[in-house]
Amino acid sequence: MTTTKDVTVLLIDDDAAFRAVYAGLLRGQGYSVDQADDRASATAAVAKRAYAVVLLDLMLPPDGTSQGGIAQLKALRSQRPETKVIVVSGAGDTHVMLQAIKDGAYDFITKPADPDVLLTVVQRAQQRFLLEQQLAALRQSLVEARPSDAIIGESPKFQAALELARRAAPTTLPVLILGENGTGKEMLARFIHQKSTRGAAPFLAVNCGAIPESLFESTLFGHKRGSFTGAVKDHAGVFGQADGGTLFLDEIGDLPLPMQVKLLRALESGEIFPVGADRPRTVDVRILAATNQDLAGLQRAGQFREDLYWRIKGAEVVLPPLRERTSDIELLAVFFLNQSTALTVNGRPRTLSPSATEALLRHPWPGNLRELRHEMQRASVLVGERQVIEASDLSCGHTLPLAGETKHVQTGTLSEQIEALERREIERALTTHHGNRTHAAEALGLSRQGLLKKMERYGFS
Repeated sequence: MTTTKDVTVLLIDDDAAFRAVYAGLLRGQGYSVDQADDRASATAAVAKRAYAVVLLDLMLPPDGTSQGGIAQLKALRSQRPETKVIVVSGAGDTHVMLQAIKDGAYDFITKPADPDVLLTVVQRAQQRFLLEQQLAALRQSLVEARPSDAIIGESPKFQAALELARRAAPTTLPVLILGENGTGKEMLARFIHQKSTRGAAPFLAVNCGAIPESLFESTLFGHKRGSFTGAVKDHAGVFGQADGGTLFLDEIGDLPLPMQVKLLRALESGEIFPVGADRPRTVDVRILAATNQDLAGLQRAGQFREDLYWRIKGAEVVLPPLRERTSDIELLAVFFLNQSTALTVNGRPRTLSPSATEALLRHPWPGNLRELRHEMQRASVLVGERQVIEASDLSCGHTLPLAGETKHVQTGTLSEQIEALERREIERALTTHHGNRTHAAEALGLSRQGLLKKMERYGFS
C-alpha cells in the first residue's frame, strides 16, 4: 500500500519563510517535498515530474496578480491533469478562490495557513490522487479481465482474507470460504485455483443446495449408460470433469446428511463410484468449499457431520461484507461500471459524481458485491448517453436514515432540502467529534475553511 513516503508535494510560493515552515511540516509527516519560487521554475518542475499534490500561491511574481495565478493554475492542470492543485491566497479573496475551484483547483487554503488544515487538505488530495491512479490501472486491465480479477480492495479485513487465500493457493490444503451471500466467494475460489499449481487444469463449481437427492451421485460421481432411465450415454460427473483440477462446492451447508456421507467417502478415499459402474475410479481433485452458514453451529446441532467439517476445513478464509469495507466501494463501483457494455458514444468510461459516490458509501449493501454490480449495470443503462452518473440515477441515491434516526418526509424546494441535509450532517459530525472542527471537516470531506464557511452560513456558533 502506498504511503506518504511515496508521494511528492510541490510547494510553489515566493515567500521563503512559508516554504521553509510548511515544507518541514509536510516532511515531518513523511512527504517528499520539492519547492519553486516563481512561475517559470514551477512550470519547469511540473514538466519534469508528475506530482501528486501541488500547493500554488496565486500571487506569484513577476506580476503578482490573481489573474496571473489563475493562468498558472490552468497551465499546471493542462500539463498534469492528474495532479491535485491546492491554491493558496490571502484572506478575503473568496471570489478568487471560487474562480480557482471552477478552473480545476482541488481545494484552497488561506494564509496564514493553520497547520492542521494544511495537512488535512493535503492528505485528502493525496488520497484522491492515489484512488484515481488505482482506477486508471483498473480501466487499463478491463479488456482482458476475467471474473476473478474483480478481487479488488485495500480494506484491512479484505486484504487479510486475500493474503490467507494467496498463502493457501499453492498448497494442497482444502479451503473453506465463509461469507454472506454476494461477497464474492466463487470469485475468491477461482482466484485460489488460478494461483495454484492446478491453474491450467479444469475448475468446476457446483451448488450443493441445488442438487436433488435422487441425482446427487450421478451429478457428482457420474454414471454409465443405461444405469437408469434417461442415462443414454456415459457421464463423468463433476469429480471426473475436474480430475487434475479444482472442484468448488458452493453452499455446502445446504447438503443433506445422507449426501454428506457419500461426499465424505469420496474425499477420504480419492475414489468415486459412477452409478452403474462395476469398479471405482480414482480422481485427483482439490476441494474448495463455501457457505454463508455457521458450519460449526450446524455441526454442534447434528445437522452437519463433524468428520466432513474437519475434512473441508484445511484453511478457513472469511470474506467481509461490503458494509465492512466501505473504502473499497468506489473502486469496485467503477470496476463494475466499466465492465458494462453501455459506454458513452465516444467510448469513454462513465464516471461517478461526488453525490453518487456519497450515496454508494451510505448504502448498507445487503446484497454485497452482487447488489453493487447490478446497481452499476442498471445505472449505466438508465443514464442514456450522459457520461457522469448522479445520485438521482441510483436506486440507492436517496438519503438513508442512520442508526437511531427517525425517517421523516422531506418538504420544501430542492435547495431547501439540500440545506436542511447539510445542517443535519454538519451537526452530526460536530457532535460525533466533540466539537473538533478539523476532524468534523475531514469526516464530511470538506476543508476546515469550507466547514467554517458553511457553519457561518447556517448560523452555527
